[in-house]
Amino acid sequence: MATTALRGTPVQTSGDLPKVGSTAPGFELVKQDLASVKLSDLAGKKVVLNIFPSIDTPTCAASVRKFNEKAASKANTVVLCVSKDLPFASKRFCGAEGIENVVTASGFRDTAFEQAYGIQIADSALKGLMARSVVVLDESGKVVHTQLVSEIADEPDYDAALAKL
Repeated sequence: MATTALRGTPVQTSGDLPKVGSTAPGFELVKQDLASVKLSDLAGKKVVLNIFPSIDTPTCAASVRKFNEKAASKANTVVLCVSKDLPFASKRFCGAEGIENVVTASGFRDTAFEQAYGIQIADSALKGLMARSVVVLDESGKVVHTQLVSEIADEPDYDAALAKL
C-alpha cells in the first residue's frame, strides 16, 4: 500500500505504482464512445496515464486541460485520462471544454486497472475511486516515470512527466 492524502488526512491505496523500468501492466478501459481501449492498442506510442478520482472536480478538470494543452506538441504520444467516471461525463466535459488532444478512459466496468496499477483508494470518503497519479510509458510499454501525488487536491508535476517523453 502507498499513502497519499485528502485535505491533509492520510489515505491508503490498494498497492504501489509500477516500478520505473518495469513493463506496464496491460489494461482494458472504456472510451467516450463505449468502445474499449487496451494498452496493446497503443503499442509503439509514448503514453501518459493521467489518473484521477473524477473529472467533475476542479483539480481533475485542470489536469485534463493542462495535459490537453501540452500534449498537442508531443509527437507519437497519447495522453489517456483515466477515472471511474462514466464515459458520458467525460464526453460532456471534453465537448464543453473543447478538449481534443487527450483520450478519456473509464474503469467503471471493473477494478482491474486500478488494482494492477495500485491506485485504488482503499479508505476515506473517496474509497473505490482512483488516486491522483501519473504514469509515463515509452514506445515499448516500459514505465519511465511515476508519480502518486502526495495530496489528492494538488495537481501532478506536469513538467516531470512530460520531460520523460
